[in-house]
Amino acid sequence: MRKICALVVALTLSFSLVPAAPVFAADMAAAIQARYEKTGSFSADFEQTLTHKESGSVEKRQGKLLFKKPLLINWQTAKPHEETLVVTGKEIWNYLPDEGIAYRYPLTLVQDSRSIIQVITGQAALTKDFDVKSEGKEDGLAKLRLFPKEPAPQMVEAIIWVEPDTGYIKRANILDFYGNSNEIRFTSFAPDVNVKASDFTFTPPKGIEVEDRIEHAVPEKELFQ
Repeated sequence: MRKICALVVALTLSFSLVPAAPVFAADMAAAIQARYEKTGSFSADFEQTLTHKESGSVEKRQGKLLFKKPLLINWQTAKPHEETLVVTGKEIWNYLPDEGIAYRYPLTLVQDSRSIIQVITGQAALTKDFDVKSEGKEDGLAKLRLFPKEPAPQMVEAIIWVEPDTGYIKRANILDFYGNSNEIRFTSFAPDVNVKASDFTFTPPKGIEVEDRIEHAVPEKELFQ
């Protein structure tokens, strides 16, 4: 309870004092992590916008996300094309129905704080792996800019928008080395929902080609985008 109270205080102070002050940004990051430490699961509907810098192309998607600790994921993209991403306790499955193929990957692909799924589920180690800058408030949400202490091709910078009253991340935008952005916005969010073990399992449908990349750990495309 004490940590949750600190969350509200930290987020409130950040708006009334110097927005970019490192001490307040660090307090906010710690308070956000405290919130997610107490959250065992959530479900959310999302809108995703992928922007390719060089071509200027923009792709919009919609879907649903189920999350359960430590990092079990069921990601269902419904529009414009169906796609399933399931992170189990042992592996990752990426199923593309339109292409008739399912890829199997190792968990290491999502066990890095610099992966978007770690950020959007509140599991990234904000206080350890990022330099955090507070940028005040936008559309009623606290805005934090994250700079990885060790940038990687998939993330050189990120922005998160956090609900001040709860500490939950409602929007995130990840910028990669090439300037492409991956923005995810939750249009609905329900914490601590009941989820079934079967939500985080995947069995390839009959007749589907399965490509096993457990050993090589090279995704056909970037996951969650």
